[in-house]
Order: sequence, then structure tokens, then C-alpha cells
Amino acid sequence: MDRIRYPVLTEKTIRLLEKNQYSFDVDLEVDKKEVKKWLETFFGIKIIGINSHILPRKERRMGTMRGYITRYKRIIIRLGLDSSIPLFSNK
Repeated sequence: MDRIRYPVLTEKTIRLLEKNQYSFDVDLEVDKKEVKKWLETFFGIKIIGINSHILPRKERRMGTMRGYITRYKRIIIRLGLDSSIPLFSNK
């Protein structure tokens, strides 16, 4: 479970919450099957579908030194209408 970094809360992902879709950032090496197993076990939910994409790397400068931030993968999971993740619920 430590390879799932954090939930993503942007304008787009907040709109997706209304459609019962949740977004998380994970390590690059993690695949969809692992994420599905972890989330179903940890939250006790049934996942209908998972989409994933790798975000582009971003350059950072510190004075004259240049480097890139760590890359990661973003996953969007879709749940059934009767399920929800307690972390995001308003109740």
C-alpha cells in the first residue's frame, strides 16, 4: 500500500467524484492489477474499471542547476453506484 502515493484533488478529479471515479498517484512500477488488489482489500470496495497514464516530467531549476522532478503514474478508478471510498465521502 506504500506504493500508492496520495489521492489527487484537482478541479477535474472533483468533477469525476460525482461520477464515482477516484484518482490516485502511484509509483511507475505499479500495474493496474496490483492497484486494484490493494484498493479492494484496503477499502473493501468493488472496482469496475481502472484507467492509468504517466504524467510528463517537469523541469525544475535551482539557480544554474537544472533537473527533473520524479515521474509518477496517475490512475483513475471507477466504482459501482453503490460503493464509495470513505476518504472522499461527504457523510
